[in-house]
This record gives sequence, C-alpha cells and structure tokens, in this order.
Amino acid sequence: MLCKTVLIKNSVGRILIALFLLLALCNINGETRGEAAETSSSISKAERRLNAKKYETQHVVAPQSGKPESVAIKEKTVASEEMQNGTSVKTAVAVPGDTAAPLANPPVSSIARKSVKISAVGDCTIGWDDRYAPGNRFDAYLARSNGDYGYYLAKVRDIFRDGDFTIANLEGTFTSYPVKMEKTFNFSAPEEYKNVLVWGCVDAVSLGNNHTYDFGETGYRDTLRALDSVGIPYFGHDQYLVKEVRGVKIGLFSLLDYGCQFYHEIDKALAYLKSQNCDLIIASMHWGVEHTYAQTGAQVAMAHYLVDNGVDLVLGSHPHVLQGMEKYKGKYIIYSLGNFCFGGNTDPDDKDTMIFQQTFTFVNNELQPNDDIKIIPASVSGVDYCNNYQPVVLQDAEKERVLQKILRYSSGFEYRE
Repeated sequence: MLCKTVLIKNSVGRILIALFLLLALCNINGETRGEAAETSSSISKAERRLNAKKYETQHVVAPQSGKPESVAIKEKTVASEEMQNGTSVKTAVAVPGDTAAPLANPPVSSIARKSVKISAVGDCTIGWDDRYAPGNRFDAYLARSNGDYGYYLAKVRDIFRDGDFTIANLEGTFTSYPVKMEKTFNFSAPEEYKNVLVWGCVDAVSLGNNHTYDFGETGYRDTLRALDSVGIPYFGHDQYLVKEVRGVKIGLFSLLDYGCQFYHEIDKALAYLKSQNCDLIIASMHWGVEHTYAQTGAQVAMAHYLVDNGVDLVLGSHPHVLQGMEKYKGKYIIYSLGNFCFGGNTDPDDKDTMIFQQTFTFVNNELQPNDDIKIIPASVSGVDYCNNYQPVVLQDAEKERVLQKILRYSSGFEYRE
C-alpha cells in the first residue's frame, strides 16, 4: 500500500514535471518564432524602401535630365550593394566617377561677307568750246566762285562720298593744246580743272566717247597726265581698268559704238578682265541716238549680249537725255544717264538727269542677287533759266516727274524707294 502510494506520488510528480517542461518549451518556441517574424517583417520593409528609392533615383538621374548616364549606373550599383549587404537603406547618392567627355562645339562655318556701293553719272564736260560767248560758259562760274573748283559738284558730292566708288563719263579734255580736230564741238579746259573731279569726289572716269580726241593724240595724252597727277583712274577704248574697292576687284571697260556693232571689242575686253579674276565687271557704253528717250533695238541687243557674257552692270551715255532702264537676267542696264555736269551747253532744253546707285554684295566671294538700287532724279543746273553747271538733286513733284520719265521706258523690275 505504501509502495503503491509512493509510486502514484512519483508518477504524478513526473507528469507535473513533464507538463512544466512542455510549457517551458512552448514558451521558448513562441518567443523565437515571434522574433523571427519581427525580423522578417523588418527586412521586408527595408526591401520595399530600397526598391522605392532605387526607382526614384533612376528617374532623377536619367540622361534626359542633363546628367551623364555613367552617374546613373553608379547610383544603381551602390543601391544594389546596400541591399545585398543588409545595411541600412538611405537615399542613394551619386558616386563620383568618370563621366562622359563633353561634346565639342560643332564647327561653325566661316562666312565672308563684303559689299561695294557704286554711284554712276552721265556726261561730264569739264570744259567748254572756245567758240561759246564767255559770259555764261563753264569757266565764268569759276571766277564767280572765287576760284573754287568745288563749286561745280558741291550739291552732289556728299552722295558720292557716301558711296564707295563713283564713275563719271568724262566727255572732254584737260589740255591747252590749240590744234582742234575738225568737228562741230571741241571741248577742253586747262589742266587745273581736273580739281573739279577731285573736289567733287569722283573716283574714276570713262574716256570711251567721241570727245576724248577733240584735240588729237596730244590732247588725249595731256588728259591722261592730268588724271594721273591727281590719282583718278580712267578706262576707255583699248584701256581697261581693274580696281579693288573694299575687297572687291572691279573690272571696267568703255567703248564708243554709236551703231552697236563692235562686238569683237566687247569680247576682247571681257577676255582680259576675266583673266584678271575680277569679282565685278562694269561696261560703260557710248551708244545710241542723240536726243531720243527710247533706247534702240541695237542698244538692247548689245546690252543683252554684254550681260550674257559676264557683265554685271551696263552704264550708257551719248544721247544727252535720260533713257530707260532694264533688269535682264538679274543685271541692271541703264541705257542713258543723260548729261550731268555738262559744260557743253549753256542752256540745255532738257536738264533732267540722275544719279544711279547699286550695292553689290558678296558672300564667300559669290555675288548675291539683289535689287539694292537707288535712282536719284536730278537736274544739270540749279536754276531753270540757264545752265549754272551745278547739278542738284530734285525734290517733291519734280523728283517724281523725272522718276516717272525714266520708268516709262524701263522694264523688268518694279522700283520702290
């Protein structure tokens, strides 16, 4: 009985001990699982924050934002390493490293631009015929102006000075040689009258006209010496001129050809000027019929031939009145510029004249097409009752009248000031 009682007590005790051990074991397992769950939850949150930061960082440093692509790659690499090593996740920071070399500036094409403004006027007879009465002839106005050679072109020289190169048709001679050629008019002035051109800002003169040899070869040579002495270049007949102005090489020639027949002379002049690699070629033609306002068909045909063969501007003279203008294949033709500073007539019936200007522009040595022209209506005299040999620019109604007179016989362009 006692043994049974002891056995029962021992059994109950073992059971209680077992229960206590089991409860203890359960408490231990529960605590361990809770910690594991908490740790797992912490890692999961870390991964989510890391993934969110990875996305945010890649978006900010995309190449479109202006940051080199290699920086974005570096930032993504650092974020991945932080996740793999289980370190605390912070905002990804770009790691300095080699960045792509900045692109060199693209080469800028070189553009060379140059321009030259040409001014042109018609017949300038700086002199007189000694058969004229002295009271109102050309030299009388020099005395009245106290020997001022600047008197004659005083009202237009600012226009000439504003341009780069002014051309006039010099229809007369600077000579005191007394022997005249047999003709209706023989125009001359003493050598000192060359100063009219100097003070008037004339840069070059055409000699290809019917008064160059009024006093024969001697008078012609005297004229050339006078022009040479003041540095005014000239061209005419078989003498051509190549002149560089503002970086533009200008070639000029002038021919006397009333009937427009001497095409071979044109060919010869153009062959020479082209061989000199001129940028711009100007032809001064002494042609047509005196005192006619409409250019002849022969003038038109020759003008077109000039342009077709490389002339950039055609200047006409001889009719002593204004004729029309034409734009042909992009080039301007002035069929007659009329008289200008004209000592050949003490009181012309028609005193209308003009100054023609054109600006030629080159880009990389190529002449650019343009309509950069100016027609300046003028009168050969500052008074209407005689010739005072002082050309003036017209204004208002008179300006419009002369302009319309020019345009009436013109074609190929519309003129707007």
